[in-house]
Amino acid sequence: MENLVNFITNGLSGILSKEAIVFIISMMPILELRGGLLAASLLDLEYLKALLICIVGNIIPIPFVLLFIEKLINMMEKFGPTKRFAMFLRNKVDKNKATIEKYDFWGLVLFVGIPLPGTGAWTGSLVAGLLHMPLKKSVPAILTGLIMASAIMSLVSYGILGAVIH
Repeated sequence: MENLVNFITNGLSGILSKEAIVFIISMMPILELRGGLLAASLLDLEYLKALLICIVGNIIPIPFVLLFIEKLINMMEKFGPTKRFAMFLRNKVDKNKATIEKYDFWGLVLFVGIPLPGTGAWTGSLVAGLLHMPLKKSVPAILTGLIMASAIMSLVSYGILGAVIH
């Protein structure tokens, strides 16, 4: 992930402001808040400003994913070139379905909040949308997980670990 963040950051530097780069990275699937905070620390953006930008950037896609992912995947499954990717997404959900259903709200919180590859607000929204979790349960769970991921990644990007890595 660090290589991808470096690539995007270097590619957009001089074209966009530091804040815009961090915001865009925070909105991207896979990179999300984790990548945004990493980019912000590489760009020497003030921590609180960076955190706010990353959280807002990561929140913006959530309602769209929750509300439209099922329709999008259904369309993708009908179209040859995208069918394979749609099946990949369904398999991703199926792989995490038992754990999330078993622990319900807290399962989704942990899935979003523990910053591991393949987890985060995008994937949590994907899972919640395809599992038909009610919005009044999934949105608070995703936001709680996002706060948890923010705390963990703040320590990594700006805290003790960030000082060691730089």
